[in-house]
Amino acid sequence: MNAPNWLDRPGAQRDGEELDNDRLAEYLPTVLPDFGSGEVRVEQFAKGYSNLTYLVSVGDRSVVLRRPPFGVKIKTAHDMGREYRILSHLHPVWAKVPEPLVFCEDEDVLGVPFYLMERVEGIILRKEMPEAMTPAPELTARITATLVGSLAELHAVDYEAAGLGELGRPEGYVRRQVEGWAKRYARSQTDDVREMDLLGNWLLDSMPPESGAALIHNDFKHDNVVLDGDDWSRLIAVLDWEMATLGDPLMDFGVLLAYWTQPEDPPELIEARLSPTLLPGTPSRADVVELYARASGNDVQNVVFYYAFGLYKVAVIVQQLYARYVAGHTTDPRFANLMDGVRALSQVAWQSVQKARIDRLF
Repeated sequence: MNAPNWLDRPGAQRDGEELDNDRLAEYLPTVLPDFGSGEVRVEQFAKGYSNLTYLVSVGDRSVVLRRPPFGVKIKTAHDMGREYRILSHLHPVWAKVPEPLVFCEDEDVLGVPFYLMERVEGIILRKEMPEAMTPAPELTARITATLVGSLAELHAVDYEAAGLGELGRPEGYVRRQVEGWAKRYARSQTDDVREMDLLGNWLLDSMPPESGAALIHNDFKHDNVVLDGDDWSRLIAVLDWEMATLGDPLMDFGVLLAYWTQPEDPPELIEARLSPTLLPGTPSRADVVELYARASGNDVQNVVFYYAFGLYKVAVIVQQLYARYVAGHTTDPRFANLMDGVRALSQVAWQSVQKARIDRLF
């Protein structure tokens, strides 16, 4: 396998999401004097549904730019300054994040706050890949162990020592999350989905005691991590920190499980999958629970609750994205069928609750 052929690369900017090259050409030398001057080239990383990510290049130098999506005014959900501060404090103590470089709150530059960070080149595994890119089963198993182990590492970070103690309020996190995502669903609902209503009520009535406090990512999955191009079993960066906070680590783990689709899952969930967990050699959800329990030392006996919550949360996020499409805030064709994902995710979550397990659900 010729690894450089599979390094994650950007493409052309999407229609309606173009950056102002001239303004960037004026701004970059004022904050990155060693970056050089000349023609600014901008490409966009095509994946992702929320904050937008671009590669900005001058000559042979490049940086990554992150900005909020167009047409969205929810500042707390797309707070560039907060995301930049998280990276600034975390990078010195946990090297598996890109180095942040510059935060710009001057909206005269691009119309919104944004930040620049180093580009980390490597491999990103997505739900669909060229057949030649598919790792061997043994490597896939090692990648899973690395992914789960890295999440356990993150949960062990001393967030107080890192200067992130004010990032959130861990006490009462589980209740706030369940209630908060139920409210977000109500605000963004476009269709009637029986399982979403049943699930929201069950989660409110079934909250376990909190398992502890940790720095949590809240969207930890395959396409948010970068693997070493020379050794795919080595994770070199975790991306997309917009939802990171302080809270119960098992809630974070539940979101990872929610992305863990298995071959025996219903076709609707497989179609809506967001991660490449159908690859041969991928451990089952139950195996992933064991991997995390060993790596973190956390008690995962209430895993059905965390799995169901993870699926519910992802379903609400998908619903919010679909609502943006319905409202005309985006014409991205990837958003058109997202309602099918909401239905599939909530049906699987409710089945997990009914059967009190996370696998063999259908």
